[in-house]
Amino acid sequence: MTDDLRYPLGRFSSKGTRLSPDERREHIDRIDAHPGNLRKAVDGLTDEQLDTPYREGGWTVRQVVHHLVDSHLNAYVRFKLGVTEDNPTIRPYDQDAWAATAEAATGSLELSLPLLEGLHRRWAAFLRALSGDDFLRTVRHPEMDADLSLDVLLELYGWHCGHHEAHITGLRERAGW
Repeated sequence: MTDDLRYPLGRFSSKGTRLSPDERREHIDRIDAHPGNLRKAVDGLTDEQLDTPYREGGWTVRQVVHHLVDSHLNAYVRFKLGVTEDNPTIRPYDQDAWAATAEAATGSLELSLPLLEGLHRRWAAFLRALSGDDFLRTVRHPEMDADLSLDVLLELYGWHCGHHEAHITGLRERAGW
């Protein structure tokens, strides 16, 4: 944990090498557990609390929840493309613009939480079925101007789950909710 409200778990840092089977399993387990962890993190929050930014200038708790579905839908597609195509170029998207759309800014969490639950069950099943060599396949990230292995993407999204969970739980702790 850090004192930086933007990065309560610290900034993402890749191991930079091939992950071991145990490391992969750990990240996949994190992805699999995320919907339940997120439900616990938002349990009992009022609309006023859901509409509170987790930090000054940051997204509201509601937007964070909806962002996770947007992000992880894109992530699932990126993994599928990485396995089924030869170094495909993934499509970036403007996360802030997506978070500002009406359903993300004001919509019920029940628009996203069930979707996240189903997506993560399928995503985890897909990831568990991959071979070690599959995780060495790459995607091209045009914003980073880099080829990223699926191992790196797995690290990134394993971290991403806890990163946003900590935004919410950290706000709850600071606000005494």
